[in-house]
Order: sequence, then structure tokens, then C-alpha cells
Amino acid sequence: MSNDVNNAEAQVDTSLTYGQVTQDVLAPLFGLSRGYLFGLTLALLGLAYGGWCILQQLVWGLGVAGYSQPVFWGLYITTFVFWIGIGHAGTLISAVLFLFRSKWRTGVYRAAEAMTIFAVMTAALFPALHVGRMWNAYWLFPYPNQRQLWQNFKSPLMWDVFAVSTYFTVSTIFFYIGLIPDFAAMRDRTRGIISRMYGSLAIGWRGTDRQWRHYMAAYGFFAAFATPLVLSVHSVVSWDFAMALTAGWHSTLFPPYFVAGAIFSGCAMVITLMLPLSLFFKWDRYINVWHFEHLAKMCLLTGGILTYAYLTEHFIAWYSDNPYEWGIFVFRAVGDYWWVFWIMVSCNCIIPLIWWFKKARTNLWCLWIVSIFINIGMWFERFNIIASSLAHQFDPASWTYYLPNYIEIGVLIFSFSWFFLWFLLFVKVMPSVAIAEVKELLPPPLKYKGEAAK
Repeated sequence: MSNDVNNAEAQVDTSLTYGQVTQDVLAPLFGLSRGYLFGLTLALLGLAYGGWCILQQLVWGLGVAGYSQPVFWGLYITTFVFWIGIGHAGTLISAVLFLFRSKWRTGVYRAAEAMTIFAVMTAALFPALHVGRMWNAYWLFPYPNQRQLWQNFKSPLMWDVFAVSTYFTVSTIFFYIGLIPDFAAMRDRTRGIISRMYGSLAIGWRGTDRQWRHYMAAYGFFAAFATPLVLSVHSVVSWDFAMALTAGWHSTLFPPYFVAGAIFSGCAMVITLMLPLSLFFKWDRYINVWHFEHLAKMCLLTGGILTYAYLTEHFIAWYSDNPYEWGIFVFRAVGDYWWVFWIMVSCNCIIPLIWWFKKARTNLWCLWIVSIFINIGMWFERFNIIASSLAHQFDPASWTYYLPNYIEIGVLIFSFSWFFLWFLLFVKVMPSVAIAEVKELLPPPLKYKGEAAK
């Protein structure tokens, strides 16, 4: 047995029984606590205010948003890129680490997969918002029609549609396949119509040897199929910017830079969500410091790549001797958006360095607070890229200072509320920890009492 497996088993309470694992993981599905209802209320209030802001935009048009010509990509595209990036951790943890047989993924990958789906669902709102007439958003899809209506395949909006739809489809299938054994456990623990619903989702799962062999083959296939999405989807999103001639965007560095940033923010969001969840439901035997420390190490790796990318794009802008290119990077650091730039640098490059110390990586408060700072910094990174370049283009006569107004802030609140609402619902209807994979880390049950004496 490899050292990795031995290490993984050392982090699991071997006194647990299979029945105890099922009971502990499914416990949150039965009953409502005050803390859960409080979180649900906050999410619904955010949806109400954000929904009112979206309604104002639908009634009066995109003019109610805080656009300042020539800044027509503002908070909406910033938030779109942010949520697409958040979804990358789920694919990385569930698919890539599964192929590498990393046992520490077991406790957190289910919630990370769910986070991926909900983040992509949130990101999908923003191309529709940018259409203006949201009821015509289906025009973005290349479907057969009698009006000879063809999409503009040169538009970045079309690239985003293909990226989001592909990512959502593959991630959902992969998520569902992993849930099949757990749906069967939920079917056996419920009664009536609820049991029949879970039974239909379990598609006749009985845990036979033949079913397990087919299950593992299918899961491995989709893990390999989903792995290229980690590189491809956010690369497509980065081309929205890199294919433009706008100063500060036109760079071949953007695809790897965006992918590293996406994994960085995604792993931080997993810590932000799962750490309080594990404490709230008393899941310390299934999700503990060992898992969060590995996520922190992933953040250190991708954060280092991100910091190197920041330095590289500044160096190339200076080395190019192009006054427009170098000017935009100077403007970002000391111009009108200096505060955005330095929030980005502080949260993404400086604050996470505390995780180089093991004592900080294993302190729950330090893990949670730093993960929140990372998510703040990654949102401001996208805002720094978009707003500063568009507000300070080649013609000084068109320079402006763009800041989001209350409508755009409301839509931002709506996106976070939408995401957290789906995640809270997920916690109550599906197991947030993979029951079947946790059991793989436990010693097999002994059939006869006599074997225990041996």
C-alpha cells in the first residue's frame, strides 16, 4: 500500500462503522436548524433586492447600469469571469485528483463538484444580462430556425455560451455519476414518495460487484473526459480579452494566467464554504484540518503562479517599449484605480504567504479568513483587468472613471445570493460528503466475531 493511502487512512477514525458513516453524513438532511434558516433568509433577502435591480434593467434597459462610455464591460463581465473561475476547483479536485489517486480529495470533492455546478449556473446569468432583452437570450444558441438567424461566431459572447454550456453539461453528468451509490443510501433511509424519488435517481443501484465495476469504469472515463475542461474553459474566457487590441489585454499570457487564477480562487472558495459546514454539522471525522491544509497548499502553488504572471505582464509591458501598453500598467498601479490594484496584490500575493507556515495552515480561523481575502482579491483582479483598460484607452478624450452603481451592485448581490441559495438547498437534499468513498478509507467490516480475535 502506498504512503499516500497510509497517510489518508491515518486521517480517518478507523473506529467508525459503515452504518455510522451513513448516519452522520445524512443527518443534516433531516431537520432544520436556526443557523440554516438564518442563512436561507439572508440568501432570499439578497435575491429579493437583486431581483428588483434586474427588473429595473429589464424595464428601462441597460442604461440604468453604471456604464460610462467607453466602459461597456463592467461589473457584469467581472462577476461572470469570477464565477466561471470559482467552478474550476470542483473539476480539479474531483476529476484531476481522482486520476492521481489523491486521497485527501475524498472529504471535500462532493461539495466542490456541487459548487462547480452552482457557480456555472450563476455565471450563465451574465451573458443573458448583457443581451439586454433577456427573453431573447435563446438567440445566443445556434439552433435551426426558419428566420435565417445566425449567431455572430466572432463575438466573445458566443465563445462564453459554448464554454458555459459545455462545462455545465460535463460537470453535471460527472456529479450525478458520483452520487449514484449515495442516492441508494438515501433511498434506503427514507420512506414513501421521497424514497421513490431517490430510488429513481439511484437507477436500481444495489452495490453488486458488477455494478461497482461498471460504476468505476464510467467514473474514471468521465474524470479523464472532464480534466481538459480545467485548461480549456477558462482559456476560452481569457480569449475574450486576449483577442482584443485593447492595451493591457492583448497578451498570450492570459490563458495560463486565467487558469491558475481560477484554481486559486476555486480552492479558496471550497475552504470558505466547507470549513464552517464541517464545524456546523460536526463532521470533523470526515472533513478536518488535513483536507484544508492540502487545499491551502494548492492555493500556495497557484498563487505563486499568479504572482509570477503579474510580474511577467508588467515586465513585458515595460520591455516592449510600447507607451500605450506600459502606460496602462502604470495607470493601474498609481492612477485612478490604484486602490483596486493594491487590494488585488495584497489579497492574492501578500496575505496568502502566511500559509507557508504550517501553524497558520492548520489554524481554522487563519484558513477561513485568508480564503475570504483570496476571493475578494480575485474579484478585484478581474475588475482591475476590465475597468482600467477600458477606462484608459488610446484616445485621452475618451478617458473616464467607471464605478458600478446601485443597480450593478444589486446584481452582484443577486449572484452571490443565488449561488448560496442553491448550495444551501444542496446541503439539505444531497449528501455533502461522499459516503461510498469515505467508507473506502475504513477497514472492511469483519463478518465473524472470531476474526476480530485473530
